[in-house]
Amino acid sequence: MKKFKFGAILSVMLVFVVTGLVMAGTLEGVKARGHLIAGVNGSVFGFSMPDDKGNWKGLDVDTAKAIAAAVFGNANKVKFTALTAVQRLPALQSKEIDVLCRNTTQTLTRETTNGLNFCQVNFYDGQGFLVPKKLGVKSATELGGATVCVLPGTTTELNVADFFRKNKMKWKPVVIEQTAELSKAFFAGRCDCLTSDASQLAAHRSVAPNPDDYVLLPEIISKEPLAPVVRHGDDQWYDIVDWTVMALIQAEEFGITSKNVDKMLKSQDPQIQRFLGVTPGMGKALGLDDKWVYNIIKQVGNYGEIFERNVGPNTPLKLERGQNDLWINGGLMYAAPFR
Repeated sequence: MKKFKFGAILSVMLVFVVTGLVMAGTLEGVKARGHLIAGVNGSVFGFSMPDDKGNWKGLDVDTAKAIAAAVFGNANKVKFTALTAVQRLPALQSKEIDVLCRNTTQTLTRETTNGLNFCQVNFYDGQGFLVPKKLGVKSATELGGATVCVLPGTTTELNVADFFRKNKMKWKPVVIEQTAELSKAFFAGRCDCLTSDASQLAAHRSVAPNPDDYVLLPEIISKEPLAPVVRHGDDQWYDIVDWTVMALIQAEEFGITSKNVDKMLKSQDPQIQRFLGVTPGMGKALGLDDKWVYNIIKQVGNYGEIFERNVGPNTPLKLERGQNDLWINGGLMYAAPFR
């Protein structure tokens, strides 16, 4: 009987150990490979898109580079995998990618049914509508009977269906899986309206043949908190990605930039000393080098720098900070304490 009990206990212990080994280990796998694999959109200007030389650029791209800088001390140790809306979650679940940095909205079912964890939001958005000026539409409530271009397998598809049903309007969806093809279809006149996150609509309009021929309608019909995504079950990897985004935000709040970060290493502020690794401990807590934040800011910049160079007022997207400003400026960007 004693042998049976001991064997049963040993079996249970082995199950827990094996399960732990299976569920954990993303950091170890990334380090062993020598680079991070990030899933991105691939065709949204300002967020994730290669330029004419094949160099990936955008706010989501810089988020992935920040993770690579935290892990390797080198922001360039990341490879990008372009994924459609339908492909993105399965690619993460099947471990084809290490992290998803692809304008993906945090929802209850994605965090539960799909077995995923959303990290700190890196862009607060909302769904809107883009129409040709010649259509003469001033409000989304005038879109009854319209054909609407929309991506399948997205919260966008559900939101627009809810919007038309709520307003008792008929509509005809034009469903196309590839973002780039969807945009082409709209600008070719295959549908009356394009609906997506407002930031994406601004991106699509910025690369249109004649951007001034299109207008964003005033309605925002949803909340779309966009954030990097990781798999359930690996708390260390979740912490690294989560706190990487918060480091970008906190650096801006501290006034630490890619240009002054070396000077800030001499700061006498104990909070900044901990933050930049002058006082050790923050890196060890994550399983990283204590200079992980320094490496992020030096090589990628703070959140404000990333926003301004990719989607800000001086870019073709011309987006204002709005909700994506720091909390001290009336926005929603807020980092938990680094202590």
